[in-house]
Amino acid sequence: MLIPGLPQARPEVESLHAYSAPLEGRRGLLRLDFNENTVGPSPQVVEAIRAIPPDQYAVYPEYDGLREAVVANLTATGLGQPLTPEQIGLFNGVDAALNAIFHAYGDRGDTLLTTSPTFGYYTPCAQMQGMAIEAIPYRLPDFGFPLEELRAALLGDGTPAWQPPRILLICNPNNPTGTRLAPELILDLAASAPGTLVVVDELYEAFTGDSVLPSADFAATPNLLVLRSLAKTAGLAGLRIGFAIGAAPVIDRIGRVTGPYDINSFAVTAAHAALADQAYVDSYVAEVLRARDWIVQKLQAAGVRHHAEGGNYLLIWPESPAAEVEKRLRQAGILVRPMTAKLLIDGSLRVSIGTTEQMQRFWKTYIQTY
Repeated sequence: MLIPGLPQARPEVESLHAYSAPLEGRRGLLRLDFNENTVGPSPQVVEAIRAIPPDQYAVYPEYDGLREAVVANLTATGLGQPLTPEQIGLFNGVDAALNAIFHAYGDRGDTLLTTSPTFGYYTPCAQMQGMAIEAIPYRLPDFGFPLEELRAALLGDGTPAWQPPRILLICNPNNPTGTRLAPELILDLAASAPGTLVVVDELYEAFTGDSVLPSADFAATPNLLVLRSLAKTAGLAGLRIGFAIGAAPVIDRIGRVTGPYDINSFAVTAAHAALADQAYVDSYVAEVLRARDWIVQKLQAAGVRHHAEGGNYLLIWPESPAAEVEKRLRQAGILVRPMTAKLLIDGSLRVSIGTTEQMQRFWKTYIQTY
């Protein structure tokens, strides 16, 4: 709606429905709604932040050594080909990386190819650039990956008028369905479509091990880009730090549309400490996987419809309306995320998985309300 006397934004912005998440009023509750680390970061992170001298608050952040630290951390977990610091992009969270990707590569009339349902922020990022969105549904009943349909949309019909998608975005494992796609299939898709930027959102990869990085060769597939974060495993969601990994020219283009000091000094310090304490991350991931096994066994034994495939989350379909169950859980101090109006999963609740003790608390309350 136009307001007299108010400068008009671009048409894409005027018609945009911004992605928003209900993030207020969550402190002090059991946060099983946004797939965060539920216990906090490594003690080494806390110590490093406390050691920042006050005079550094007044100085612009410095990033020397952080890209090298990311490379060292990734190398320790196994890589197909060596990485250089120029192949690492630093961002104020992966949300900022996504925004930069679309600003650098998306344009009016281009197409984003993705799946549905998936992470909700992809859509407004594409809409801001005036892009068309082709979202291919997962396959029921088990939310299987629509590989043949996606490949057909990626490679087209061979007619002269057909244009390849500008960006293909795959969340692997997918949020919220947990759907997994084998890394070699993603690499095949990238190799088959050199005109498309193939972005793999690997924020939840640590819980499945399905990363493309151990097999990726960015010289052979420079159109491949991988996103990682320290939010879900290392507990730095509040500090906002994310990475893009790919061919140096792609990282350079994405970096051109970001600010020079987008990442604050506290996040830089925390990232160094978190990357140096991989044992903490590994321990937390192992505990989440134990907790997932525990809660799945309870759901199965009680006959509760659910879906748990990948990531630190699962879907549950309560017998009572999901909004009512969510409200009762909130009253008991437990937050979960209703999947209201989402394709294929309307009526479900997405429940993040924390520690076994936390899931025991959740289950005790849920079984009385669903």
